Amino acid sequence: MFRLGLIVNPLAGVGGSVGLKGSDGEATAIKALALGAEPKANLRTQQALQPLLGLNIELITYPGEMGEESARIAGFQPQVIGRITPGHTCAEDTERAAREMAEQGVDLILFAGGDGTARNICHAIGDSTPVLGIPAGVKIHSGVYAVTPKAAGEVVAMLVRGELVTLADQEVRDIDEEAFRAGRVRAKCYGELLVPEEGRFLQHVKNGGREVEELVLDDIAADFAENMQDNVRYIMGSGSTVQAIMDHLGLENTLLGVDLIENGQLIGSDLTAQQLLEMTEGIDTRLVITVIGGQGHIIGRGNQQLSVELLKRLGRENMIVVATKSKIKQLEGRPLIVDSGDAALNHQLSGLIRIVTGYRDAILYRVADY
Repeated sequence: MFRLGLIVNPLAGVGGSVGLKGSDGEATAIKALALGAEPKANLRTQQALQPLLGLNIELITYPGEMGEESARIAGFQPQVIGRITPGHTCAEDTERAAREMAEQGVDLILFAGGDGTARNICHAIGDSTPVLGIPAGVKIHSGVYAVTPKAAGEVVAMLVRGELVTLADQEVRDIDEEAFRAGRVRAKCYGELLVPEEGRFLQHVKNGGREVEELVLDDIAADFAENMQDNVRYIMGSGSTVQAIMDHLGLENTLLGVDLIENGQLIGSDLTAQQLLEMTEGIDTRLVITVIGGQGHIIGRGNQQLSVELLKRLGRENMIVVATKSKIKQLEGRPLIVDSGDAALNHQLSGLIRIVTGYRDAILYRVADY
């Protein structure tokens, strides 16, 4: 029988929808909840567990919101170990859970969180026990996560069925959230975790920096400006490619947030999910997003302000994807990823999508359905 450990950071990603760019620290989580954020880590864990139902698994987890709730809702009868203070879990709980599960000799620890959670687990057990992350955080630069919750479940299912899956050390990377909120990305490697590798399903370490000539970004920006329509609101997503468009338009930009423009004017900066819904209600709106270098995500990494409700309202016909060809080539044929948190929406947005790659230049590229 496959012995699977399960750890959930219940507050992972809670700051994303309200524009806080992370969830590290109790004060940030409290602020996010006060602003109306809804924790999604347990829901994403349930999605990851669905492919595992009916398999020969003994599930070992921590109480309540740290895994037990998700496991029972998903249909498991888990063995519950340890103790927590409900509603007040912290990094120390995550580290203690990881150590106890490793000591019990689990075959794999499946955990839901972001880069901070990966750091906690790396600090607690290093690469002594295989682990796999369910992406639930705002910022995910580490290479220890599956590309979506469902993909995490598929990798574990392969292991349970005895299929050949390579184990390899992957970097745990995290950034300074205070600098991140100020628009500066300072990433650092904090160690490595032993992770099951499956090329379709495992996330790659995020590539940072400007990897193309400024001229290419200028061409993309010029194409966008030429095609802008009057009295249409444009949601400008995060990232340096979108920033190039804002620079071309002469508008202030929130590099790591989401802005709103109309008729060449900035009408909203660093907006939350709720603000975006309110400011686009009943108004012709387009969404401008780019590709995360090295990973391929267009939804679900650093732009959680783009809620499921908003994306369903817009539809893929109102999505404008911009990226340089060099960034697409870095994917080496891997598809783009939509990780909205809603399986039906992910499916709806899958298939071939148009990507603006220069001035009057575009390509079609596949969005995965997982």
